Amino acid sequence: MKTTYLLNEISRDDSAVFGGKAMAIRRMHGAGIRVPATVCISIDAYKRFVGESGLQEKIQLELHRKQFADMRWEEIWDGALRIRNMFLRSRIPESLAREITETAAKYFPDTPVVVRSSAPEEDTAASSFAGLHESFVNIRGSAAILEHVRLVWASLWSDRALLYRQELDLDIAKSAMAVVVQELVPGTASGVAFSVNPANSAQGVVEAVYGLNQGLVDGAVEPDRWLLQRKEHTIKEHNGPERSKFMAPAGDGVILKDLSAEKMMKPPLSPEEVITVYRVARSLEDIFGKPQDVEWTRINSDFVILQSRPVTARQDGDADDKRGWYLSLHRSHENLKKLRLKIENEHIPAMISGAADLAVTDLALLPDAELAGEIETRRAVKEKWTGIYWEDFIPFAHGMRLFGKLYNDIVNPEDPFEFVELLAQAPLMSLKRNAALQRIGAYVKQNPALQRAFAAEDHENISDAELNRLMAEFSSQYGDPFCGTYGDKTCAESREGLVHIIMQMADSSTMEERKQNRAGRNKADLESLFFEKFKQGDNRAQAEELLDLARASYRLRDDDNILLGRIEEQYVLAVQEGRNRLTRNHITAAEQLPESEVVRCLRDPGYRPGLRESREFSPAPESRQMKARQLLGQPAGPGIGRGKARVILSPGDLALFKKGEVLVCDAVDPNMTFVVPLAAGVVERRGGMLIHGAIIAREYGIACVTGVPDATKLIHGGDEVTVDGYLGIVTVGQGADSSPPQGA
Repeated sequence: MKTTYLLNEISRDDSAVFGGKAMAIRRMHGAGIRVPATVCISIDAYKRFVGESGLQEKIQLELHRKQFADMRWEEIWDGALRIRNMFLRSRIPESLAREITETAAKYFPDTPVVVRSSAPEEDTAASSFAGLHESFVNIRGSAAILEHVRLVWASLWSDRALLYRQELDLDIAKSAMAVVVQELVPGTASGVAFSVNPANSAQGVVEAVYGLNQGLVDGAVEPDRWLLQRKEHTIKEHNGPERSKFMAPAGDGVILKDLSAEKMMKPPLSPEEVITVYRVARSLEDIFGKPQDVEWTRINSDFVILQSRPVTARQDGDADDKRGWYLSLHRSHENLKKLRLKIENEHIPAMISGAADLAVTDLALLPDAELAGEIETRRAVKEKWTGIYWEDFIPFAHGMRLFGKLYNDIVNPEDPFEFVELLAQAPLMSLKRNAALQRIGAYVKQNPALQRAFAAEDHENISDAELNRLMAEFSSQYGDPFCGTYGDKTCAESREGLVHIIMQMADSSTMEERKQNRAGRNKADLESLFFEKFKQGDNRAQAEELLDLARASYRLRDDDNILLGRIEEQYVLAVQEGRNRLTRNHITAAEQLPESEVVRCLRDPGYRPGLRESREFSPAPESRQMKARQLLGQPAGPGIGRGKARVILSPGDLALFKKGEVLVCDAVDPNMTFVVPLAAGVVERRGGMLIHGAIIAREYGIACVTGVPDATKLIHGGDEVTVDGYLGIVTVGQGADSSPPQGA
């Protein structure tokens, strides 16, 4: 069966076979528009590959580990990475591989190409998939083209593409991928043109950068931008950035280069060229009968159209449209480098100093009205940093994902998450905090009188100066892990919980040993294996830089939440002080009042809030009929762990955690990770290899399974649990003592 075609071999009705992008290029070619030399690979090639390799069944199994609608984006990314690894390690049928390589050798013998996606749903009026599937620039040689066709096929199952298909209610099971192979046109300037400005229907837009368009698409190069009057084809406004870089072909990829001093001062297009490009976009709108988003490049004085798609951006500001947010989580290498500098040099110092500044204020000395203002100030600070967390810290987590994809593409490991071993054993703030707790525990262990006082829960009468110094030092550096995490615990209750954890640390002699003997391959060996794949030069330097960036991303994925927790703790303390005062003033159920009511009561001594329905936690009655069973999740920390379940449903459960229990929870918040070293295993409802609980579990060599649906409902406190972190299986059964531990 033939699967590779030239543009003139495709008919007008072949969109279901070659996809939207290929059909648009074919139509432009037929209308006399200059396009690059192009070969189209039909979806029949994709179907044959996944059918004969058994991939179709494996993909469906992967996607049905859990209800897709219940999966968070971290879980979807993990699944997408596993699917990508399947594509990399599956053999392309020999006759199919031969057809693609022979066609590539015939039409692109020594010519660099761009390998692009062209899914049937792609570039239609209803869905563009712009930026969701992968394109590869400056690919040379038939063997390399074949391998990048495979990677384009795999991008059909990227996390972004899966999320987008779900949002558009497309049938994921029926998805398929055609591919476009185009000659790389090394333009001196490139860009995009919108025949209609998505934000203003009376205007058009042209954007341009020097060099290849990849710089604009990746966000590595800021474009010049012109707004045009749609009716008159005249320039209304020009916004010129600070020009410094351009993207150019290099080796088997692309790199950023410095612009000459002359080009820094000059826009990539003249006003006449801007109007020429815009007129091409308008002519394509006439050809296709819809407003167009056109990608172009200039070579000498001619313009070549690389692709054209309908403008699908919504003009109504639909708050439910999450496509922009999905895309924002995926950043280019250059963008991540800038983001890292911003986070490490600006955000983190400001968060640390901000929390310290708030902590200086003695809340007990503030009059009621001033305390009300302090609560509002702290809420504003908390909301500000929460916004920055979502805007900058969360997208920076893409650094480790970007490295993971590169590692798998280069090394082709059997385990798609082998790369995590290269990121682990980082100086995480959680590990430093746990080590500080362990030092306090070791001090208690060496002091029999302290052990007796703690065992008798005589906390108030403990006056050991060194212990108090260690506790004060811990609180100053790391805050109160209970008071900062849970607003419904008083500071006295928090101290009791912390004392309990310290007692468990004092009884834990194997925690550091287990951490040092954690499972996994030697990091130095993996690093050598990775770098052996690169020759000296730009590619090697970029690989080293990306690994360093990924390690920073891995570290900050955990540290950022602890830093944010310090800010939140100061807010919680202020609200708690307000509630305590209202309780002393005999205001009913003050502990349950929301912040707004606390503030109003503090400002108006005569105000009395109405009675509210109690929000105290009341766990659903457990069904003791559950028999032994196996629950399927995602393997996130290699190892086997066994113990009684401690199901975390309320703050009190965490405070009573005991060494050797299995931690079962909805999700391990970074402010909860101090109990992880005590656990025999970790089970989370939320999934992902790179979520906080999984990161800390791997650091200590503790078995971890994430993404277990209804974990806290199907597992009961006191159940005997076996956690298989290799296969992602949790085996649950009743122990000899079926009663749950206190607080479970």
